[in-house]
Amino acid sequence: MNLRRLKYFIKIVDVGSVTLASEVLHIAQPALSQQIATLEGEFNQQLLVRTAKGVKPTEAGKTLYKHAQAILKQVEQARLEVRNASHALTGKVSVGLAPGTAASGLALPLLRAIRGRYPEVLLHLNENFGTTLADLIADGRMDMAVLYGSRVAPGLTFFPLLHEELVLVGPPSGPAAQGAITLCEAAKMQLLMLRPHNDIRKVIDEAFLRAQVVPDVAAELESTPTLIDAVASGLGAAILPLSAARLVSQGCRAQLWRISDPIARVPLALCTSDHLPMAPAALAVKGVLLELAEELALAIGATQSLELVEGLPAP
Repeated sequence: MNLRRLKYFIKIVDVGSVTLASEVLHIAQPALSQQIATLEGEFNQQLLVRTAKGVKPTEAGKTLYKHAQAILKQVEQARLEVRNASHALTGKVSVGLAPGTAASGLALPLLRAIRGRYPEVLLHLNENFGTTLADLIADGRMDMAVLYGSRVAPGLTFFPLLHEELVLVGPPSGPAAQGAITLCEAAKMQLLMLRPHNDIRKVIDEAFLRAQVVPDVAAELESTPTLIDAVASGLGAAILPLSAARLVSQGCRAQLWRISDPIARVPLALCTSDHLPMAPAALAVKGVLLELAEELALAIGATQSLELVEGLPAP
């Protein structure tokens, strides 16, 4: 299999056009089309299909795209390891941190630690929603991510770091906070909820189901700024992990209630690929990240209701 053809194929899928890809790659369009035709001949499958808006991969093409990403990444890792076998640890490592979570508190400490221990390692931080980060890892485009959830997903491994308590954040004009509220009482408030596919929302829905109560869902939102504005405007309350609730509270001086009966918690985990090998630089960053996660849990566990999960390796 020709690696250059795989690169051409990936670029065409990424830009969605053979013409545009030929311009980016500085290759004549007929020559590029011939390379793809040869690739299709090697697999005896149609990989691309033309549409009114350009080209898109077939189901076979989607499968090849995923494997091609992983193959090229492994080849690049091999080149780096061979080139730097007798030199200091080097390379690019991509780490995802789910925004509005306790993971955000790891960003600066991780940057400082890597700069101090491994100055030749280029750290790439990506703050995005958990589902997107998991997809990037599954496709081989990201090394690891810290995100909510402990789900079982093909191609992925979730290592539990800590559990974060869910709290209710309400508008500042609401009744004075008494420090705690039951889940049944929270269900009667107009709630601003995350979308159903979100891992936090799944934990909240399961908690309501166990309590045998149906929440009053006023709206489903995904944007933190919109959520802050909605809570500040008195449009409703939200159930969020404590770290995210504190961000909302800082943005609009909202009130926070601890949900005392029952207490619901959401897991924060380190997500990695279960089959793609990690380069030495990525393994080093992973070790530092685990150290910092344990320090974070220990440092704020007493004040922010975070509990350490058994099995977290010592630094």
